[in-house]
Amino acid sequence: MRTLFTCMIGIAFLIVSVIPAIGQEKVDAKALFEAKCNACHKADKATSKKKTPKEWQATVTRMKEVRKAPVNDEEAAIITKYLGENYGKEAKK
Repeated sequence: MRTLFTCMIGIAFLIVSVIPAIGQEKVDAKALFEAKCNACHKADKATSKKKTPKEWQATVTRMKEVRKAPVNDEEAAIITKYLGENYGKEAKK
C-alpha cells in the first residue's frame, strides 16, 4: 500500500511538472521572421532599416493585409516584436 501511495505521488509530481510545458513551444522569432518574410523578399530588405515599434507594426500589418504575406496574427506579433527589438530606432520626441 505504501509503495502504491509513493508511486501515485511520483506520478502526480510528473504530471504537474509537464502541464505548464504543454502548448507553450518556444518560438524562435528570428527563424520565424526569416522563414515567413523570405517567402517574398530577402530578409535584408527589412533588416537594413531602423524603425520604431509603431512603424514596424505598420509595416508588418501592411505586408500581412495588403501584400498577403503568409503570416497569422500571432506570427505577425512575434515578427513585429523581433524587428522592434533588433532593428528598432528611438521614437522622435
